[in-house]
Amino acid sequence: MASEPALLELRGITKRFPGVLANDHIDLDLRKGEVHALLGENGAGKSTLMNVLYGLYHPDEGEILIKGQRVAFASSRDAIEHGIGMVHQHFMLIPVMTVAENIVLANEPTQAKVFFDRAAARQRVREIAEQFRFAIDPDARIENITVGQQQRVEILKALYRRAEILVLDEPTAVLTPQEATELFAILERLRSEGLSIIFISHKLHEVLEIADRITVLRRGKKVDTVPREGATEDGLARLMVGRDVLLQVAKSPARPGDVVLDVDDLHVVDDRGIEAVRGVGMEIRRGEIVGIAGVDGNGQTELIDALCGLVKPSGGSVRVGGLDITNAGPSEHLDEGLGHIPEDRQRRGLVLEFSLAENLALHDFDKEPVARFGWLRPSLMLERARRTLPAFDVRGGGPRTLAGALSGGNQQKVVLAREIERDPKVLIAAQPTRGLDVGAIEFVHRRLIEERDEGRAILLVSLELDEILSLSDRILVIYEGRIVGEYSPAVTEEELGVAMTGGGRNKAA
Repeated sequence: MASEPALLELRGITKRFPGVLANDHIDLDLRKGEVHALLGENGAGKSTLMNVLYGLYHPDEGEILIKGQRVAFASSRDAIEHGIGMVHQHFMLIPVMTVAENIVLANEPTQAKVFFDRAAARQRVREIAEQFRFAIDPDARIENITVGQQQRVEILKALYRRAEILVLDEPTAVLTPQEATELFAILERLRSEGLSIIFISHKLHEVLEIADRITVLRRGKKVDTVPREGATEDGLARLMVGRDVLLQVAKSPARPGDVVLDVDDLHVVDDRGIEAVRGVGMEIRRGEIVGIAGVDGNGQTELIDALCGLVKPSGGSVRVGGLDITNAGPSEHLDEGLGHIPEDRQRRGLVLEFSLAENLALHDFDKEPVARFGWLRPSLMLERARRTLPAFDVRGGGPRTLAGALSGGNQQKVVLAREIERDPKVLIAAQPTRGLDVGAIEFVHRRLIEERDEGRAILLVSLELDEILSLSDRILVIYEGRIVGEYSPAVTEEELGVAMTGGGRNKAA
C-alpha cells in the first residue's frame, strides 16, 4: 500500500481560535481503500482538523488536495460534492422522520421535479442497504431505532451521496461492544468496496484492530504517522500523552466495611410503562467498588435514576447509611450522602452555559459558604473553584470559563471534582470514562481507586468490560432488569458475556 498514490492530502493545515491554536501545520494523507486512524487526547485537534476537511471550518493556513487537485470548501456541501462524507460523534438525524427520509434529505427523488417520491426514496435506500449488507428498515422512525442503527443511517447518508472518503468521528463512543464489533465488520466491507476511511478515536485497541496506518496528534500538532504492524497500545499512548501511561489499574485488595447502600427488591417502570428493573437487590459496603455489567438497555439507566431519586420506584426500597430514601427526591438523596456521576455529562452533569465555578456549586448553591441568607457569594464560588480545578487536573480554562468550552475529558473531571468534593457516602459512577482519552481515563480510574481506599462505597456502571474487570472488587451482571449473577474480578470476559446475554443465570465465580 506504500506505493499507492494519495487520494487525499492535507498540507500544513493550521486553524486558530481566540487564544487557542487548534491545528498547527498538520500534514495528513489518505490512500484509496485504506483505514487511516487519527488518534489523540481530547482537545488534541482531531475533530477540528476533520471539520476543516468537511468545510465546516476554513483553515487559516494550508491546503487540501483530492486526487492531486487543490480544492477549497466554502461549506459541507462543497465537501460532499467532492466525495467526502462525515459521520459526527453526535448524530445529525431528525428523530421524527424515517430512515429513508433522513438519508435522502436535501437530495430527494421527485415526481415531475416537484413532488417528493417516497416510494423511490425507500427503494434507493433498500438498494444501498442491500449492496453493503446493512440491516435497516427504511420505514422505521429514527426515534424508535437503536444508537447503532442510527449510526448505520448516518453512514448510508454518505454512501447515498456517493462518498469516496468517509470520516468517522469517535464512532464507537456511544456504542455497546457488540455494536462496535458490527461497525468494524461494516468498515471492512466498505474498505473492500474501495472506500477510504478516516477513523477518529482515542481507543487504542480499536485503532490497532481496524486501522492500516495511525496518525497521532498532541496539543494541535502531528506527532507521527505509524503503520499498524509493530504498533502497541503502550507506544501509542506514549505518543498521545507524551509520557508513559498506566493502562492497567494498580490497586490493593479491598477492605470492605459496613453496608452503606442497601437496595431491596427494587422495581422501576420506564417512561413507556414497561417494568425495566425487576426485583434488584444488592448491598454496597464502604471501601469497595461494585461493578454492574450488562448490555445497554437492560435496566441500567432506570436503576441509576431510581437510586438517585430521579424516578420513583414502583416497589422495593433504597437505604443509604440505614436511612430509607426510596421516595425522596434527588436533592434529599444528595443531602443524605449519595454522589452521582451521570452517564451523559453534557445533559445531566453540567450546565454548559454556566461557568466552571457555578457548575462546581450546583448542588449547594443555597447552602453555606456558597450562599448566605439566600444570597449567592460569587467570590467564594470562585475561590473554591481555584482550589478544586488544579487538584483534579482540569485543563483548558479557569473558574470563569464556560463548561461548554472544555473538551469532554476536562468536562468529566469537573463533574468528578464536584461529586467527590461533597464527600458522599456512596458514589454512583455511570459510564465515568465514556468518550475519554487514555490520559483522562488513567486519571479517573486512579481517583476512583483512591476514593475506595479512603472508605467510600462506589457503584460502577459501565459498558466497558475491561473497565468493569480492572476496577471492580465484585461484579454484578444485569439482564432484562434482574441481577443474574455475582462474580469476582477473576471472571473472564467470555463468562461475563454469556451471563450478559441471559446464560448462566444466578451463578457466581
